[in-house]
Amino acid sequence: MVQTPKILSGDLLRASRRLILSYVLDWVVIIAGIGIGAGWSKITPNKRPFSLVDSSISFPYVTKPKISSAVLIVLSLIVPGIIIPIVTLLLVPGPTIPKGTPKSLIWRRKIWEWHTGWMGLGLSLAAAMLLTDGMKNLFGKPRPDMLSRCQPDVANLQDYVVSGYEIGNGFLVSAAICQNTDTGTLNDGFRSFPSGHASYSWALLTYLTLFLCSKFAITIPFLAPRPFVPETSSPPQPYPPTHSHSSKASSPTIPTPIDTPPNHANLEPRNQSAAPPLHLLILAFFPLALATYISSTRYSDFRHHGFDILFGAIMGFLIGWFSFRWYHLPVRQGAGWAWGARSKFRAFGVGVGVGSYVGSEGWGGERGRGGDLEDGSGRGRDLEVGRGGLERDGDGQGDIPLEERNGNL
Repeated sequence: MVQTPKILSGDLLRASRRLILSYVLDWVVIIAGIGIGAGWSKITPNKRPFSLVDSSISFPYVTKPKISSAVLIVLSLIVPGIIIPIVTLLLVPGPTIPKGTPKSLIWRRKIWEWHTGWMGLGLSLAAAMLLTDGMKNLFGKPRPDMLSRCQPDVANLQDYVVSGYEIGNGFLVSAAICQNTDTGTLNDGFRSFPSGHASYSWALLTYLTLFLCSKFAITIPFLAPRPFVPETSSPPQPYPPTHSHSSKASSPTIPTPIDTPPNHANLEPRNQSAAPPLHLLILAFFPLALATYISSTRYSDFRHHGFDILFGAIMGFLIGWFSFRWYHLPVRQGAGWAWGARSKFRAFGVGVGVGSYVGSEGWGGERGRGGDLEDGSGRGRDLEVGRGGLERDGDGQGDIPLEERNGNL
């Protein structure tokens, strides 16, 4: 019998100040990373020597790109930043919570999912900016429109030669040959590798795609691992057996709740999973299509070489995936949830041999443990309640009794 949860007092519902400060510090680190990345974009980069007869850097300089930096910020950062709270407020905590759950507990779960959603987005941006702008300055690779920006002093070519042979006019010259007085435009001409538009858009929009896939349960159908079962004498039936309606001894059919998981051990493999609706697939992967378009404009606007864009896209994709997994459970096994909060005594770090940032003390203040609901035993219960008094465990693969677990955000 599942005990009816009783509401904790207002003091018990408050998270500890130590825990809150630890997440404030996380935001400080994210904002500092963004600020450092932005500062690196103002530093004069290394300037790789180039040839005046290199056709790969002889493209025209386009003054009005298709996707400006301001439009990139709107499409890749602001739009996902709006979508995340909308999805969170509409879908969280889902249909598995008990009826009569207090609204204060529901809103706390919404706010936590919102918070982790934004933290992952912020981590994606900070990592992309630090890596991209740092690498741009280190490599100093000329853009495809470098010569148009440079306006070289051809009359005094010999004064700027750094290496090469006169045969075929194969001289390599230094950036000092450029006569363009606009230092911002000239310095930016040596920031071709990697593509910032590609890395930023793929990092942020990959994160958004994974976030949507998690919340809408969009994943490729799969078979859960199960132990080997010896073959029986009776072959498996493609359809479940039908019961006679005329038998008086037969039991009435009891409807199965929508959130009751099937017993996979008794099901054929083909009935253990199903493909999500295609309209959800289109919804989730639209951000990746947008990232692809943004990246392509950097090639058609002669801002980057093909390898610069490809490398930036791959790097951004990996950053987006890492940021999602840092704050969220796996899409396939996590049921749409973010990881819970750290325990209050492990908020800033753990020692050797501890191995986890979640402990039995919970996350609450000094007057109580960090549970969402209380089952009468003094222990907190999480808001995500499963079937039959069971609760999904941390890895999303199994259920554990409520009375054996302290709650988390």
